[in-house]
Amino acid sequence: MFRMMMMILHSVIATTLMGVGITGVLAAGMTGSRPIIIAAAIGFVLSIPASWLVARQITHLTSGKQTS
Repeated sequence: MFRMMMMILHSVIATTLMGVGITGVLAAGMTGSRPIIIAAAIGFVLSIPASWLVARQITHLTSGKQTS
């Protein structure tokens, strides 16, 4: 169940972080394809631990366990 929740969250979080990265690159004036692809890749990689943390928190909160 945890893996499925993490994969679903990853699709949403990855899209968001990739979009933020691409928007930042374009706002900085870097309009080439290489900076855009790098920003999207960084957003994708950063979304993996973020989705794991969010899924873990949801799992702990719904199972009745307290996290510190």
